Amino acid sequence: MAAVDRHIQNELRSDVALIEQIGHYIVGAGGKRLRPVTLLLSAHALGYKGTAHIDLAAVIEFIHTATLLHDDVVDESELRRGRETANDLWGNAASVLVGDFLYSRAFQMMVAVGNPRVMDIMAQTTNSIAQGEVMQLINSHDPQTTQAAYLETITRKTAQLFESAARLGAVLADASPAGERVLADFGLNLGIAFQMVDDALDYSAEADQMGKNAGDDLAEGKITLPLIHAMDRGTAGQQAVIREAIENGDRDALTEIRRIIESTGALAYTCARAQEHAGLARQSLEALPTSQYRDALGALADFSVSRTF
Repeated sequence: MAAVDRHIQNELRSDVALIEQIGHYIVGAGGKRLRPVTLLLSAHALGYKGTAHIDLAAVIEFIHTATLLHDDVVDESELRRGRETANDLWGNAASVLVGDFLYSRAFQMMVAVGNPRVMDIMAQTTNSIAQGEVMQLINSHDPQTTQAAYLETITRKTAQLFESAARLGAVLADASPAGERVLADFGLNLGIAFQMVDDALDYSAEADQMGKNAGDDLAEGKITLPLIHAMDRGTAGQQAVIREAIENGDRDALTEIRRIIESTGALAYTCARAQEHAGLARQSLEALPTSQYRDALGALADFSVSRTF
């Protein structure tokens, strides 16, 4: 990971000062780095001995960072990872354009690796992420959003990049199609579990733990699994409260919404669903050779559902 971070810093270089300034600001904010870690461990779990996993782990983080810049503009967010968002500091235009730079730089880095299969996977991945973001936009402020629609959205928007990170590790290790599928399944379920826990935390954690403002999802009219389950299980009165809050993006209703979520068991349900996907991720690993890297991938699955931030 130290090598990945050095590579990221090198590739952020530009003769346009604002690009470096914003790029270093958002990358330097830290984050869990789960996606590049997933790629590194996946490659090692299948015995990869080269160095291209360093390059591709940085690619994965660049693409993730680009989506954060764009998401914060779309969501009009003011806080991420406990700091002001780039769009709050430099404006929407600069954030969007630097996000575009990170996307294009990521593809330059992929070209340098020189593996057409890598290009194919990541072209499909970035397209899927964009589709997921648009699906989320379409579903925003719609209290009738179903669990199936929610799952499809988070699969494209979040889990696809985890899946591709794990798959790229297999590609670098020249894995068989079956081996590639094993790691892809691991990454997909890891990503779904991660996002479900993220959505639960918005209604259970304090802002200083999450690094963002509590109730952001509600204010943006995002209908996530805790709200969907609460709508399914709540009384007519509780459903009306949720429906109005979602339609109006009413952050002030957060306290009441949290009470409804608690009374309907929505957080427990969301966490149980996340645990199911983390279990499927761990189950996928059984097909891999025993190693410290396989164990570490299992620990990632555990962390995805035990974290409080």
